[in-house]
Order: sequence, then structure tokens, then C-alpha cells
Amino acid sequence: MLEIAGTLPAAVRDLPETAPAELHDLRFRTLLGEAGWSRLPQAVRDRFSKRLRPGMAVTYVGEITESRRNRAGWALAQLCRLIGAPLPLYDDLGVAAVVTVTEDGRAGGQFWTRMYNQAHGFPQVIHSSKRFAGPTGLEEYLGCGFGITLAVSADETALHFHSRGYFLALGPARLGLRLRLPAWLAPGALTISHIDQGDGGFAFVLDLRHPLLGRMLRQVGMFRERPASEEQGR
Repeated sequence: MLEIAGTLPAAVRDLPETAPAELHDLRFRTLLGEAGWSRLPQAVRDRFSKRLRPGMAVTYVGEITESRRNRAGWALAQLCRLIGAPLPLYDDLGVAAVVTVTEDGRAGGQFWTRMYNQAHGFPQVIHSSKRFAGPTGLEEYLGCGFGITLAVSADETALHFHSRGYFLALGPARLGLRLRLPAWLAPGALTISHIDQGDGGFAFVLDLRHPLLGRMLRQVGMFRERPASEEQGR
């Protein structure tokens, strides 16, 4: 049971009054609307309402528990090396994974850095930037100008991100010049889910399906937040 959010509301002032201690990052809450936001487990709301000041970071540590792809998914992941390898390249299980989130002050969004170990060789590092812009209110920039328009939805266990189109941005961002990839060239429907596990941890699930090529890629990682005190002690 999902509630797909529409475009970003014009102002946050329509939100109900909240105690100052609860006012952190309202951007995901605004995208979902009050009905969708209230469906989420409290732990998910807490993770997606942290306001990160400059110099701050939130780190999640865990491991990859499921990773599989078909031949088309493998070929797509290899092809995407040309734009920075935004898709996981390996299917090793039980390997360590780290996700770090920092604020993108210049673009008004968030930087997401994912590091996936592999059984042999250096870890794969994936960079992306979530920006609160575009027709749905949220976009993810992958590299070399390529990006995804995202919609968000919520249910009683998870926050979901759904692809609503792929694009190529050209030139400076202020010019707003970009090309939408036609459906025949798009890699398929991407869904990323943040599923609460009820024990302080969560599952990160990436699922990519193509209408003709089937499920191209699926990855599941189990994570929990590394406490700030542990970060400072290192």
C-alpha cells in the first residue's frame, strides 16, 4: 500500500506547528505530505529529518546480504563505468558496506557516498547527489550530467524512491538545459527502498526492472547508524 507523492508543496508553512526540538530537516517530510510521513516508522522519520550542518556527516555501516543480476544488468553496470559506475559492479556477499551522507550546501541537497567492499581488490565507491528540485521535487545526479527524476512514497515499514525518468543535464545548472532520455533508451524502472527492521537497523534495497529484459539488478544491504561518539573516538 503506497502513497505516491506529487510535486513539492509551495511552502513548508502549511505544516502543523511542531516543537522547536523536532524541527530538523523538513524536506523529505514536505515531499511525502503529512499522510505519507505519518505512516513511516519513527526510526525512519528520525533518519530522514536530520539537518546536517557544514562539516557534519551521518555514517551507516553494514554488509551486503543479497546481490544478483541478469546478463543485461551486468552489461549495464559495466557500461555505466563511463559515467562513474553508479551501479554495483560485483555480487560478493557478506562484504562490508559503508554509506555516508553529507550536506550539499551549494545545490541545497545531500551528497551520498557508498563504499562496497569486494572479496578481492579495492572497494567500489559510488557518489551521487540528491537535490530537491525538478518536476517531482527530488532528483539524483549520478555523474557526467546524468540524473534520475524521483518520486517518493511511504508505507508502514519503508520509505521508497521511484524513478520517474532519466535525463542528461548540459552546461551550467542555472541554464536548466537538459534532455530527457526516451523510454527506449532508459534502463528501466528503479526502486530504492529504506526498510526499517525494528531493531535500530534498516535494509537498503535497490531493484532495477526493465519491461523487456526483466529484473536486471537487485541488491540488499543491512545497515545501522554509527554513533557520533564512535566517529569522534576514532
